[in-house]
Amino acid sequence: MAEARGPAVFTIPAHRSFADALVAGLTRRTGGDVMALARGLVLLPNNRGVRAVTDAFVRASGGALLLPRLVALGDPSLDEAVGAAIDRVDDPAPPLPAVGPLQRRMILARLVAETRDVDAGEAVRLAGEVARTLDQLLVEGVSPRALHDLEMAPELSEHWASALATFSVVLDRWPAELERIGRVDAATRRIMLLDRLAARWRDAPPVGFVCAAGVSDAAPAVAKLLRCVAELPQGMTVFAGLDLGMPQEEWDALGPVERGGRIRTIETHPQFQLKQMLDRMQIGRDEVTTWRETGGMDADAARGRAIANAMAPAAFTGRWTDLAAADRRLSGVAAVELATPAEEAQAIALALREVLETPGRTAALVTPDRGLARRVAAHCGRWGIEIDDSAGRALSILPPGTLLLELAEAAAQRFAPAALLAVLKHPLVRSGEARLAWLDGARALDLKLRGPRPAPGLEAVTAHLGEARVAEWWREAAGLLVPVERTFAGGAQALAGLVACLREAASALCGDALWAGPAGRAAAELLAELEVQAPCGPALVDPQVVPSLLRTLLDEAVVRPAQGGHPRLAIYGLIEARLQSADLMILGGLNEGVWPGSPAPDPWLAPRIRAELALPGLERRIGVAAHDFAQGLGGPQVLLTRARRDARSPTLASRFWLRLAAMTGDRFAHADTLAGWVRSLDDPGGHAPAARPAPMPSAALRPRAISVTEVDRLKADPYAFYARRILRLMPLDGVDADPTAAQRGIAVHDILERWCKEDACRVDALRQRAIDMLTDERMHPMMRALWQPRLLEAIDWIARQIATNEAEGRTVASAEGKGAIDIAGVMLSGRYDRIDRLANGGIGIVDYKTGKPPSATAVRAGYSQQLGLLAVIAERGGFADVTGTAGAFEYWSLGKKGEGFGYVATPVDENGARDRIVTREFAGIAAANFAEAAGKWLTGDAAFTAKLVPEYAPYAEYDQLMRRDEWYGRE
Repeated sequence: MAEARGPAVFTIPAHRSFADALVAGLTRRTGGDVMALARGLVLLPNNRGVRAVTDAFVRASGGALLLPRLVALGDPSLDEAVGAAIDRVDDPAPPLPAVGPLQRRMILARLVAETRDVDAGEAVRLAGEVARTLDQLLVEGVSPRALHDLEMAPELSEHWASALATFSVVLDRWPAELERIGRVDAATRRIMLLDRLAARWRDAPPVGFVCAAGVSDAAPAVAKLLRCVAELPQGMTVFAGLDLGMPQEEWDALGPVERGGRIRTIETHPQFQLKQMLDRMQIGRDEVTTWRETGGMDADAARGRAIANAMAPAAFTGRWTDLAAADRRLSGVAAVELATPAEEAQAIALALREVLETPGRTAALVTPDRGLARRVAAHCGRWGIEIDDSAGRALSILPPGTLLLELAEAAAQRFAPAALLAVLKHPLVRSGEARLAWLDGARALDLKLRGPRPAPGLEAVTAHLGEARVAEWWREAAGLLVPVERTFAGGAQALAGLVACLREAASALCGDALWAGPAGRAAAELLAELEVQAPCGPALVDPQVVPSLLRTLLDEAVVRPAQGGHPRLAIYGLIEARLQSADLMILGGLNEGVWPGSPAPDPWLAPRIRAELALPGLERRIGVAAHDFAQGLGGPQVLLTRARRDARSPTLASRFWLRLAAMTGDRFAHADTLAGWVRSLDDPGGHAPAARPAPMPSAALRPRAISVTEVDRLKADPYAFYARRILRLMPLDGVDADPTAAQRGIAVHDILERWCKEDACRVDALRQRAIDMLTDERMHPMMRALWQPRLLEAIDWIARQIATNEAEGRTVASAEGKGAIDIAGVMLSGRYDRIDRLANGGIGIVDYKTGKPPSATAVRAGYSQQLGLLAVIAERGGFADVTGTAGAFEYWSLGKKGEGFGYVATPVDENGARDRIVTREFAGIAAANFAEAAGKWLTGDAAFTAKLVPEYAPYAEYDQLMRRDEWYGRE
């Protein structure tokens, strides 16, 4: 190669395939000399870039080839990757090893916890933010001690001043911690290695060529190295997408520019980082040359001009109206808007599938939305296409990570039902032949734990199960969890012991299956290192914060797929997509807040402080995302996608999408055909709504026994009665459900029954019964906190009311009894809350209500006749303890009326006043109404029609079964 005059700096335009063009140029420059190519060294930004260039060399060679050494500048083992280029025999002081990421995290967490009053979980989270901000200081060459020299510190708000003080204290102590363990920061070590490499190459240039390609990190040490490479006799620096055609006025506007006494920059522009790189390399844009060679997957030059125009600084977008049509035409670019993320994923999967119809054609999805990437991969799986997300997935959402998190959460919650069942049903637990038997036990336990939670702890679950058949299986399962329960019950302790306990319990539950595969190995390595490094962190950790601490670490641990995957399809994150190319580039998730993402806040340094220290602004990432978008637009064919709403609300199109639409007048191609495929793929075609169900079972299937509480359901919603009694489909309570009104009623009934039967209705004993119930450890905390005041007041009212009744000659005859009679060919059963003996010898039927009692209107209409039917049973001798003629029908409500809680309501009146049923006629009317209903549905052949009388059918348990929404309101 001829020695370059001055720095050899090039750019490959955005509309060209970077890796293929780079390989073509390097091959030409070596004149086809295989050994000259093999002696070369190519510096690339990351390992994914190394793979892209490797693939490009393979495509170009068509067979065997000796490759140059490809080195990722972001590789933590940069010195090993470059090899002898850094090593010097006469170097007396090799760089110290870098501190491990987790060891650094734990030490910083300890310093944060000692400086601020936060728990260990929050300290670990904040330590990650400290590490990120510290790395930015180190990379930008800003000494942490510069924080003490800030003149604006007294002007900061209390919040920022406190954050800055904490950050300063931590950084003041950090160097001593590094010195104690004999390590340096990884960022510091990388800077030292880059500086050593530049120094070595200045003294002794390599024999072969050196090419720095696609590097956009504008850190000072990187810029210095790239300047050195560009000045080597056989060196060259090649940028990706540096815009040489951008008007100088726009280029200068990117900054830094002084306005209003402050330095202004446009960090959100895609060219800003490249401009900063050139400035730090001390190279003018006019010294950069366009790379001559092209790749195999290029768009036309007009696309490059359109991309540059679309991404112009905001102050210059007014010139779009003056552009020639050719300068804003986006030929080969199509866009599609879908209604939801699910439709967007389906559309992308269809586009990828279509590519495979053409032999040799390739496609890649580029998106920062990992959820969208997972959906697309799942859709492709429908057609047997295995495609992995090269950006990887967080360990916290993979099976080993979810098991560890669920186990920690269950232990912290003292094995509350929902958390306990999540552990026992996890797919990794008892995998293999024992899985089915294990699941049978877990499902049986699920049924027993429905409703309000039992008392905390494994022993309480055992007591709750009693002698149920699942108890034997539960003893085996509980034995696996006892060690972790005991450890977590030990209060604040060393983190290493807690982690070891979780590891052992997880192994006991899952065996080796937990640690198998890439995700299992990553989980094992993380826990092993956490046990080793835990002593570096906070001395004592409350077991309650272990779930949040573990989630923080698992969220940040990324598991990437093994090398391989589909040969023609790929899914990339933004970092992984750099330097990649394909025949069809799909840029997905183009919504504001996704691409570009919202700037992550810095909890330690206020924006003014960051500007004072010359650190990158928080919006720098938007400019990087804009450059990634512009590079992606350079593919031969491009498809842009977005969803009009996400899971929560309507979305706003990405600013990049809006720029393209505004520049082109929204005239770029729309993939309407693809959207139509999405809508039709799972469309069943015509849909005829179901008719209102009205089953007519045979007489043999119709029940001949019914309780008084089921009569309303039979009359108002016969289908619900049919589903419950004939189909025997019983609704299930939720796991760990909040107490319902019915459960509160059961609790009150239990208090009053015990009071009547064991305390003989002594006025002074009732309140204590209520207090004992509320303080029982099995009582749901929500019921105790929210219901206790009103319950005690209402209970006191009941005691006073009964005392008043006794003074008037009315006494409690029986409480909580049950009985049955044969009426209209049906056995009618009922359970009463209380029956009083009236002063005249008659009986009074009393029903306790925790809320509002039924209205007199409903009773007059023939519903809510439970009191009347109980009277029928009593008058016909159905109750063993009490009989007589009913002379009172009362609801004793614990609800609020006026200023207090507790009142008596009745649906009848002695004289029929206010359009109420006459008291003495109520039992007869109730009997007649029941006989009519029984004759229609129980002994007759009437259809069990759904929602026959909707106003008296508030039950919703069977609405889905009856497909109510398909016919309700249409008939």
